[in-house]
Amino acid sequence: MRFLKSLQYLLAVMLMLGLAGTAQAEKEIRIGWTAWSDAEFVTKLAARILEDEMGYEVELIQTDIAPQYQGLATGSIDIMLMSWQPGTHADYIEKLGSKMVNLGLLYTHARLGWVVPSYIPEDQVSSIADLKDPGVMDKLDDTITGIDPGAGLTRLSKQAIEDYGLDYELQISSGAGMTAALDRAIRRNEWIVVTGWSPHWMFGKYDLRYLDDPKGTLGSYERVHAVARKGFYQDDIEAAGFFSRMQLPIDDLQAAMYDAQESSYEEAVTRYIENHPERIRYWITGEL
Repeated sequence: MRFLKSLQYLLAVMLMLGLAGTAQAEKEIRIGWTAWSDAEFVTKLAARILEDEMGYEVELIQTDIAPQYQGLATGSIDIMLMSWQPGTHADYIEKLGSKMVNLGLLYTHARLGWVVPSYIPEDQVSSIADLKDPGVMDKLDDTITGIDPGAGLTRLSKQAIEDYGLDYELQISSGAGMTAALDRAIRRNEWIVVTGWSPHWMFGKYDLRYLDDPKGTLGSYERVHAVARKGFYQDDIEAAGFFSRMQLPIDDLQAAMYDAQESSYEEAVTRYIENHPERIRYWITGEL
């Protein structure tokens, strides 16, 4: 009889362990991201904490911004950490916002704009309107260097060209392509205008300035949100709580992004976690 009871107990323990293993395997999160430097750091930081500290299996799904919003709407992506509001992603929010849930702010004081190296004389180019000058156009080869086609910044830059009556080509590229072109121009001391945003590591590496936008086409300060598929909060309140508490001062973020460029995103994430233990603990537990 004792043997049977022991066997029953052993089987029960094995069953519990098996169920626990299954539950652990079900702690999975699919995070959408685009290879913009701020999104890459924030996304990889979240993934590291979720995996190492909270026991999740994280799948990072890299794609353009439009498919990310579509993925949230259909449920094929659980969350994205790069929803620029109120202006930059206004079109996506208007079309698909009812099919997703905003979990809160990640950082504030973000902005978009057209950026030039500071060695370009400000008395010649201080505003987007100054780009109409024939001499300025010649030095810039009638080109604005942009990023990926689906970005809100690309849409707004096309509108700025129209609003300011500029006879320029918006050169579609990517975030990496834009910064490579900027680096090349600066090394050659050439004139260049790029479509830029803050936070970005390039402001830590180069001496740059935004051009004034008197018409306000490119918008004002933005805030960046974590946005999840509908039902994510109910399905996983632990992870949803983590994302709702995850906030970074923009200066800290920009410094970490520059660190990532000088080393790697993996090393920068490690250093950020090591240097901000109380902040990370609050994100995880909600305890101050």
